[in-house]
Amino acid sequence: MLKPWFRSVWILLFLGAISHAAVFAQVQIDNSPSLSTKANPSGFPLIVNGKTAPILFSQEDYKGVHRAISSLKNDFKMVSGSSETFSDGRYKVIIGTLGKSGLVDQLARDNKIDPRTLRGKNEKFIMQLVKNPAKDVETALVIAGSDMRGTIYGIYELSKQMGVSPWYYWADVPVQQQKNLYFNINSVYTEGEPAVKYRGIFLNDEAPALTGWARATFGGYNHQFYEKVFELLLRLKANFMWPAMWGSAFYDDDPENGKLANEMGIVMSTSHHEPMARAQQEWKRHGNGGDWNYQTNKQGLQDFWRGGIERAKNWESIITIAMRGDGDEPMSEDQNIGLLEQIVKDQRKIISEVTGKKASATPQVWALYKEVQDYYDKGMRVPDDVTLLLCDDNWGNVRKLPALGAKPRSGGYGMYYHFDYVGAPRNSKWLNVTQIQRVWEQMNLTYQHGVDKIWVVNVGDLKPMEYPISFFLDMAWNPNQFNANNLLAHTEEWCAQQFGEQYAKEAAELINLYTKYNHRVTPELLNDRTYSLENYNEFERVRDDYRDLLIRAMRLYNRIPKQYQDAFDQLVLFPINGCSNLYDMYYAVAMNKKLAGQGKVEANKWASIAEECFKRDSALTYHYNKEIAGGKWAHMMDQVRIGYRSWNDPRNSIMPKVLYVEPKQSQKIYAEKNGYVSIEAEDYFKAQPGKQVHWQIIPDLGKTKSGLTTMPVTEKLNPDVYVEYKVDLQTVGKGTLTVRTSPTLNYNENKGLRYALSIDGGPEQIVNINGHYRGELGKWQAERVIDTKHELDFAKKGEHSIRIRPLEQGIVFQKLMLDMGGLKPSYLGPPESEVNN
Repeated sequence: MLKPWFRSVWILLFLGAISHAAVFAQVQIDNSPSLSTKANPSGFPLIVNGKTAPILFSQEDYKGVHRAISSLKNDFKMVSGSSETFSDGRYKVIIGTLGKSGLVDQLARDNKIDPRTLRGKNEKFIMQLVKNPAKDVETALVIAGSDMRGTIYGIYELSKQMGVSPWYYWADVPVQQQKNLYFNINSVYTEGEPAVKYRGIFLNDEAPALTGWARATFGGYNHQFYEKVFELLLRLKANFMWPAMWGSAFYDDDPENGKLANEMGIVMSTSHHEPMARAQQEWKRHGNGGDWNYQTNKQGLQDFWRGGIERAKNWESIITIAMRGDGDEPMSEDQNIGLLEQIVKDQRKIISEVTGKKASATPQVWALYKEVQDYYDKGMRVPDDVTLLLCDDNWGNVRKLPALGAKPRSGGYGMYYHFDYVGAPRNSKWLNVTQIQRVWEQMNLTYQHGVDKIWVVNVGDLKPMEYPISFFLDMAWNPNQFNANNLLAHTEEWCAQQFGEQYAKEAAELINLYTKYNHRVTPELLNDRTYSLENYNEFERVRDDYRDLLIRAMRLYNRIPKQYQDAFDQLVLFPINGCSNLYDMYYAVAMNKKLAGQGKVEANKWASIAEECFKRDSALTYHYNKEIAGGKWAHMMDQVRIGYRSWNDPRNSIMPKVLYVEPKQSQKIYAEKNGYVSIEAEDYFKAQPGKQVHWQIIPDLGKTKSGLTTMPVTEKLNPDVYVEYKVDLQTVGKGTLTVRTSPTLNYNENKGLRYALSIDGGPEQIVNINGHYRGELGKWQAERVIDTKHELDFAKKGEHSIRIRPLEQGIVFQKLMLDMGGLKPSYLGPPESEVNN
């Protein structure tokens, strides 16, 4: 069973002016819970013979806690295979929130748990075994929280310990069933308090993929959809969210959405350009018809914003303030800093009037996104209680941080980071291109500069950003647990959680490498000009990097147990398969253009390869949407990635342009190079048929390209049937011609199969390839060919013809190799020589 990642107890140090990085000191204590399938004296029986320990909780506790307990019961059922509980009542799981649960409060009064470990803490839970917690109860596993989310996190920690991945729904990670499971814990276990107060995700740029899936699965972005998202966030110990927004409006699409978030414990906010708990789409639906312009439509905007605060005033939320242009655009140039400061002042007045409290009592955030940072840099300021949300450049590079030692702000600082982006120079929406190494380096820089109020990351469609989401939220809980040398260990721990310990190391290497390769250039930016064909063999090397990775991924896919294959496909194999195919396609396009520019017919082969890769991309999309997990993820891979002409999506994938070279009447004269000529049998200069006999190519027969023979095999051959090859020699003198045929035996009463060979119309040499065979087994069978050698003499340089005239049916020619002094030993023989143009 996977042990938790760097479990720790946090000790808060009051050190005055000491740097932010030292505010939290970490004490590693090996008190992590563990599970076993065998009973032991110190173990708490969670599952025995398929029955689970009963759960006790107070009805007066938070509804969000009740919801999480329902999830835990379902998790128990997934693990045990049954919903039955113990009947004797000696062992119980007690769950509750200090100050909200009568059960937990009684344990505190009885000194069974220490309330000081929870009182006044933020989102903290403890786990411990308590002897005789109540009448007739011998032992209880107590999960107690300092607040609603603390209790919920403790509940889901137990689920994770039992083997229920947070991604069990969103990545189809199977749950291994256990008929017996014992929870072992030596002392009080806690993960302390989170280092970052608000930690969450932004569902952005969600069409067509997430939108199509949500409609097909839930009917849209309604509370059934968000219930799944919120549960995932809580299982990952997150608490904050910006909802999907391009074609949707969280509060307006389903009135239950806002209520559900508040009940489950998710702090809602709205994106950087949607102020006052209002969605952009709501302005289109319910605005007063005027412009999104404070100078010309002040009252209309104030009325609209007031409605947002009225709706959200009783829910835990963070209000986005200030203003950008309509549709995530900059405001007009004439809207200056003074105007924006007035907008903030008026918004805070609305907040105060609607809530009946000081504006500072309602958490607010000002996002310094894109051009808004320029306002800040030019001197615009907001009240000290407002959180300043700093931003990266949309590509994972932090733009601005507070100065070390800067005067603290009561509102603190946040960071808006990106795994997904829509905008120039090119969208990045299809697959995960995020290296956790870069995330750690930039977010560590962020945290060490005092940014610890909000961490929110743009994850686009959520899938396929599963792993970087987990890493980002783990880091937000405890940034100091990571360093440059243990990042891969986290990937391995995560893979163990999804696929099991046995396959974790290799799966982690695959994720680590594919994100490294994708971080070089996003799939949307990749094209046939990205890498160099000419210099350092670069394009072929990077293509082969991905091919090698795909081979490894396919091998592991076929090794892991079948029940894990859907999860592995989503999380590891498909991203590698999809990108490897793109690299194959663009390499083929590059080769096609190069060879077409040289007028070489070989360009056509590369054009065909590119077209096949383009078709394969569609087949891979179909596989993800329709076949993985029985078609559960319909539309999730609809995002276009081929055919960009600007920063934004094309409507449909567009096949890259390839060029075809009109074949000349091929003379197929093969040139000597490096002292030899190699010709595949099917690439003759001329093949002369007979009246009843024709030459037949058998594709793929033999060791290299194909076989060439005469048919029908029952027709008599006449002297007019022959095949002729032409060579262009640079060497004068003796040479050795090897004629490679298939290992056909002397089936004709041991007479053998013969052909006649001549050079430039001269005398024929007649050879019997197998007449001496008498049933012995050996080289012919092992190597699957018969090589017949001819000593030849060429009196001059230039063109020469080699004619072969079969004297019996059944001879299958594969290859001709003429050694003029430079042929080197090899099993397959050298690749085919180049044709003179």
